[in-house]
Amino acid sequence: MISPDEVVEMIQNGIPDADVEILDRTGERNHYMVKVISSEFRELGPLDRNRRVYYAVSPAIVDGRLHAIEIKTAVPG
Repeated sequence: MISPDEVVEMIQNGIPDADVEILDRTGERNHYMVKVISSEFRELGPLDRNRRVYYAVSPAIVDGRLHAIEIKTAVPG
């Protein structure tokens, strides 16, 4: 299990200007939905944006604390 705050911290460590909204999808603290807004996404396509977020949280996936993550991305308006 991993807390929402830990997931947000991991994303913000990987994407420093990220504004992150997070929702625990199951209540078991291992499956989250995140919306990540970052100016770094401006030059990236949707797949590369998701890869950036996935890479930031990959240590928690590898060690089993995070089972699944649903990712939505956007650039600041």
